[in-house]
Formats: sequence, C-alpha cells, structure tokens
Amino acid sequence: MRKASFVMCALLVVGLFMTGIPLSAQNSGGAKKSTQKKGQAAAWWNEPGSNMILVFPGLKQTFTFRNPDEQRIANKVRHEIAMLPYYTLYDIISFRVDGDTVILGGEVVNPTLKSDAEGVVKRIEGVKNVINRIDVLPPSPDDYWIRIAEARTIFSFGGLSRYGWEAAPAIHILVKSGHVRLVGVVDSQADKDAAGIRANSVPGVFSVSNDLQVAKT
Repeated sequence: MRKASFVMCALLVVGLFMTGIPLSAQNSGGAKKSTQKKGQAAAWWNEPGSNMILVFPGLKQTFTFRNPDEQRIANKVRHEIAMLPYYTLYDIISFRVDGDTVILGGEVVNPTLKSDAEGVVKRIEGVKNVINRIDVLPPSPDDYWIRIAEARTIFSFGGLSRYGWEAAPAIHILVKSGHVRLVGVVDSQADKDAAGIRANSVPGVFSVSNDLQVAKT
C-alpha cells in the first residue's frame, strides 16, 4: 500500500514539472493561489510615483496645481498624449509634472508610442526635461489573444457595451504574461463589478486586477 502511494506521489510530481507549473504555485486553497499571483503582478503595476496622472483619451480630466505654470503644462501634456495616434485601449500612459520636468510612466504595447509620447512632451513650451519611464510590454502571442478576448468579452456585455462604442474606450485592458489589469473610469460600482466578472471569465488568464474607478456624481 505504501509503495502504491509513493508511486502515485511520484507521478503527480512528474506531471507538475511536465506542465511547467512551479511546485510552489500548487496549493489546494484557491485563496492563497490567487493572492500569490496578485503579488507577482504588483511589481509591474506599481507606478513610479504616487501622484502620477493616468491619461484616458476621450475622457475629460481636470487637475489642480499650486503653480499656474505646472497647471498649464499638465493640461497640455494630457492633451498631447491623448491625441497620440497609436494610443489604444491596450495601453496606459501616466505623467507627473515637477516644475519644468515631466515624468512619464505606464505600459504600452507599441514601442513607437513610448518614443512618440516623449517627443510631443518635449515640444511643450516650458518643459525642459522629460524622464521617460514608460514600459514597453514584451511581445507575446498569448497576451495578444488575451487582449482581444478580454475586449470582446467585456464590451459584448449589454451593460458595458456603451464603453466600447467610443473612439477611445473608457476601459483600458493591460495584459502582461497572462495577468490582466483593468483601468479607466465607469459610471457605477455595478459596471466595475460586471467588468471584473467578465474579465475573470476569459480562458488563459492568471489573474485580474480591477482598478477601474467609479465616476463621482
């Protein structure tokens, strides 16, 4: 009996190695597994500044700065970034204004978008220095298909379809190594919850972080 148990355990260990899943990730408790995945993705999602402003094309945004010149620069930066031709719902760009310096952050799919963002910001009057911390997401066929599936799944849902009708959707879908992050602004908590549920239903996704904000009424 002990021999049979030993053989079954050995087969289980071999099977885990063959599937490419680390033994440390195997857990009979779903809650612990989910927490571990979110922790692994957190390092990528952290912005390089607590007061970074996320830019959502098509969404009116207002900021308040003590320095009127910083206020002008921030408004111009947001406008120029939002108008970039390759900025899609699969990217997010953030920025911070510190005097005459603009710090760029976020994650983008197209490397051209990173250089284009820096280029337009450098041409803004009053900007003397641009620190470009935008990350270019690594090319991945799996991530590509997850992005497509997530957009189809989220925007095909009746209550959420209106967010996909706009030329610049209010919901952005970021994917890296199978981890999904939803960012943007929705009208209600119900819409945020529905988007999270739909995002979690896509096959092949390791984890979903629902960072959608509910618009203030």
